[in-house]
Amino acid sequence: MTSEEIKLRLINNDALFNNIFVIEQDFDIVPNTHPHYGASITYQDLTELRRDFLLQLVDTVIDWVYGSSKFAELQKLYVASGKSLAAASSEIIRKAKQKFRRSDDKLLIQGQLGELLLFHFIQRTKQAVPLLRKMPITTSSSHERFGADAIHYKIRDNKNIIILGEAKAYTSSYKFSSAFENAINSILDTYENLRTELNLYLHEDFLDAEMNRVAEAFLTNKLSNVEIELVSLVLYNETTDIKITNEQEIKNQITQIICERYSNFDKSKIDLDKHPILRRITYIVFPVWKLDEIADEFQKMI
Repeated sequence: MTSEEIKLRLINNDALFNNIFVIEQDFDIVPNTHPHYGASITYQDLTELRRDFLLQLVDTVIDWVYGSSKFAELQKLYVASGKSLAAASSEIIRKAKQKFRRSDDKLLIQGQLGELLLFHFIQRTKQAVPLLRKMPITTSSSHERFGADAIHYKIRDNKNIIILGEAKAYTSSYKFSSAFENAINSILDTYENLRTELNLYLHEDFLDAEMNRVAEAFLTNKLSNVEIELVSLVLYNETTDIKITNEQEIKNQITQIICERYSNFDKSKIDLDKHPILRRITYIVFPVWKLDEIADEFQKMI
């Protein structure tokens, strides 16, 4: 697989990111060798575009559950069974959404919300495509456990880059610092178990054939010049009041809140000497005001 082939597999998520305010800058956090991110649902004038954000996010569920090749395969199968092209597409979308309806647990729904955002941020900011898709695993009765929320792949400067991502979503009962620390510790555990986890799902029928070959080459040490990177997305309930003045000032306030969250974190808890892989981590801090309401609406829409 070439870097050009990988680019062709990237999804277009411009419509979603039109509703997300993204901040890329040097925050007061370690490592400080590359930019980290802040993000929130964006504003248009004095209105937070919550509904637009959710509509666009829900529309991408099918991108998360099925790759383009799997979508085409299912579409062909349903057309052959007697459906029109439109009806076949409708059934695929319906089945994709049904994969979210296996639990009414609010924390689970918030977690899925975070994982879907992570999927988009890795493709958007890292230009990397899914090596392994979580949804077919977590919704299968024969697969009870899967550690990583995202495993993506790209080629950069003749290096094979494996990007391991994890999303954590927290309700108002969590303080940000403890949530951020927990997210770091969690992705370190996931990193330690990467080979074991990936090996469990090698050659399963839900894996993309090309990506399966990459995964097998990685596990058998036949993939040259491998580097692993980490991405940690923290979706949390923000309670700091925002003064609704004008769009730019609102965004300035959100930026300041995210900057303070990063700055106030105890940097000694990010031990780069003990865990050198943390030198390759990218953080995404995503505050949401009334996160529980967003999660409830997300569940209703799917």
